[in-house]
Amino acid sequence: MAVPHSDDKVVYIVHSIDTEGPLYESLDATFERLRKIFGFDIEPTSENLKKIQNCELDLNGQEKQAARVVAPQLINYNDDYGKIKDMLCRIGSTDFRNSLIDSYGGGWIYNWHCVDHVRYDVNPRKKDQGYHNIYDFYEEFIRDTGAPDKIHWHFHPTHHRSISHLNVNTYLRDNKIFEIIARRIIDRDWFPSVNRAGFHVERPDSHWFLEQWMPFDLSNQAFAADDEQNDLQAGRFGDWRRAPDDWSIYQPSHDDYQIPGTCRRHIGRCLNVGTRMRCINKEEVRKAFIYANEHGSALMGFTNHDFRDMEPDINLVRSLIKDVKKDFSTIKFKYCDAREAFNRVIFNSYEQPKRNILSGSLEASGIENQKVLTVSSSEKTFGPQPFLAVQTKEGDYHHDNFDFQSNFREWTYTFDEHTFPPDTIRKIGIATNDQRGFYHTLHFDRADF
Repeated sequence: MAVPHSDDKVVYIVHSIDTEGPLYESLDATFERLRKIFGFDIEPTSENLKKIQNCELDLNGQEKQAARVVAPQLINYNDDYGKIKDMLCRIGSTDFRNSLIDSYGGGWIYNWHCVDHVRYDVNPRKKDQGYHNIYDFYEEFIRDTGAPDKIHWHFHPTHHRSISHLNVNTYLRDNKIFEIIARRIIDRDWFPSVNRAGFHVERPDSHWFLEQWMPFDLSNQAFAADDEQNDLQAGRFGDWRRAPDDWSIYQPSHDDYQIPGTCRRHIGRCLNVGTRMRCINKEEVRKAFIYANEHGSALMGFTNHDFRDMEPDINLVRSLIKDVKKDFSTIKFKYCDAREAFNRVIFNSYEQPKRNILSGSLEASGIENQKVLTVSSSEKTFGPQPFLAVQTKEGDYHHDNFDFQSNFREWTYTFDEHTFPPDTIRKIGIATNDQRGFYHTLHFDRADF
């Protein structure tokens, strides 16, 4: 398959899926959502649902907005893995991927941003709870089919009442995010480099967290058109009102993730498809081609969920690309893994690392029941320190900070009574991203102690 030449002007097409597994919603729950969003109380019947979908009920001028919320394609959920597998058989086939090949002869690529549903006491939507469950499902799909797809990062923080379907803005209410990443490193030898914010939400705590670990962030939903829904006014949840809406990639400022500044990570734009707000359309696709023409390349990201049938959404986007491309004969387009797209737009190249940049040792310090872990990097890491993951003999997973010997290059960690006594450790995992968003890992197990 051909690859872009350095002189090509290219729109990189990135389909990033918020990959959350099966989702169930009862008829009563659907009407409860309508009540909370719009304030009207309607008997939850199939007949009334169809009337709302067809704008046949008097809803005080909110008929069209209500119809968008419960559009048939939005509430026809994949509520078990059997339905998701059926969908993957269709959209993962060579024929479907290649129904519109890109300018380099390539077919459609999926970016599966896999979440872990954990620590929920109330789960009416029947989300699949458990570490690695969704990650393993899609890793198996990619392995068994030989797909060119990639797995990336997605996270939903815990609601303070531990209710699985309620959205919140606070990442660091608990240590869930640290434990999920620690388990991914130790159990799956994997570390995230491309973020898709859960419910499009970023705030200062998540902004600074991402700035330590993840070079690339596909969460910007700046949208010029005013299409805010009643429950999303004034920047509630996914607030990107001040961010660029021209398909540029930017580095955020320290105090405002929406404003270009001097932080390390790069944020790209990723609109919705097949939902009720901030949806990609012909005008936005045209803007991406114009941007590529003026700047040499553009990353055009869009997102939906695996718990809905994605085939109509993909066909819609392909039709938009095909239509707009007619007016831009000199601009090429390429379906792309998100990490590759960021690299090609930012650095105008994409090259896999030739070796692991991390090395390390675990040595006795000379003090009783104390050992020192030393980790070095052969080149500057993305963040100021690697992610340290520790699994104890009891099976618990923890994260801790290193002691800094040389920022971005060398670190130590002391195992003793103040941290974790050496005889309590089962495994250690260390992971970091390099400047291009490739992750590198080190592992130590019980034998190393």
